[in-house]
Amino acid sequence: MTTDGQVRVRSLRADAYTVPTATEDRKRPESDGTIRWDSTGVLVVTLEAGGATGLGYAYTAPASLQVVQDVLWAVIANADPFDTEHLFWEMARATRNIGWAGVSAGAIAAVDIALHDLKARLCGISLTQLLGGAHASVEAYGSGGFTDYTDGELTDQLGSWAAQGFRSVKMKVGSNPADDPRRVALAREAIGTGVELFVDANGAYERKQALQLAESFTEHGVTWFEEPVSSQDRQGLRLLRDRMPASIRVAAGEYGYTPADFRDLLIDGCVDVLQADATRCGITGFGIAASLATAFGVPLSAHTAPALHASVAAAHRPAINVEYFHDHARIEARFFDGLPVLDHGELKPDLSAPGHGLTLREPDIDAHRVQTFAVDVN
Repeated sequence: MTTDGQVRVRSLRADAYTVPTATEDRKRPESDGTIRWDSTGVLVVTLEAGGATGLGYAYTAPASLQVVQDVLWAVIANADPFDTEHLFWEMARATRNIGWAGVSAGAIAAVDIALHDLKARLCGISLTQLLGGAHASVEAYGSGGFTDYTDGELTDQLGSWAAQGFRSVKMKVGSNPADDPRRVALAREAIGTGVELFVDANGAYERKQALQLAESFTEHGVTWFEEPVSSQDRQGLRLLRDRMPASIRVAAGEYGYTPADFRDLLIDGCVDVLQADATRCGITGFGIAASLATAFGVPLSAHTAPALHASVAAAHRPAINVEYFHDHARIEARFFDGLPVLDHGELKPDLSAPGHGLTLREPDIDAHRVQTFAVDVN
């Protein structure tokens, strides 16, 4: 509080973590069609105002913490946490000289999520209700099937999700295009005929190559082709969307950092399904993407971060699913208490808990922390 009785942001703490992909039963890096990675960066931001604490996080490089420290704190210090829209755009404006996309966007997103969580907690309501409360639950799809997986690892993972009641699963393709039809056939055999199969190339294919492979994927009932070519090639996405077999939807948007990124994909007719990731575009940006999707008459899919997106996606009418991404589901189970219920492929936010309902399990994750910044209003 301040002397005038108004609630103000009084303190901020930001922690950067690095979580290895290696586990006891799997020691090597993971890969998709375009990159390999051996760790995942997580930025966690907590804000305090009016006796309440808001929690936000983003999957981003540790360098994003420096953006919070050097640029964003000056914007939100002593600010009214209810002014989320104003603060989002002020944070974006403050990154003009360093660039909004990428690392800066992750920092803005983590702070924006913390502000929305704080706002909901101050109101004593769930984040889903604060944002609109369109759905009581949202469908999740199992996502993994990395291109470095052995055949056994691929079929075990996707098959286990099907057995748990997921109605759709997604696998990575693109590292070895010549082998992708065989891998897709294996995946279909593992999940049976009653589960939808999605593929994600992460922009690895050339245009005609993607079109040719799409034809072979239809033989195995693939219904979703994510980033068949790079999202930077909007003409290519439009071409493929127009020529793709009718049974396959083209999805893209996970690299939407700014509202203009979503606008451009929709204006250019690039997607059947627009994706958005609140840990890259913030809750404010996700809401803008949802409004644009509604205006253009396309559904919206939440990219990764299932613990957060259970609350955020459920709040918006065009949202049809949330990506239950293997790496993030593993990290969130380690980092947070209060995870949303996952029941037969449906994620259900806890509408009785204030905010998104997540609390940080700090003693359990100390070993992954690489940097901390904490500050109070003087």
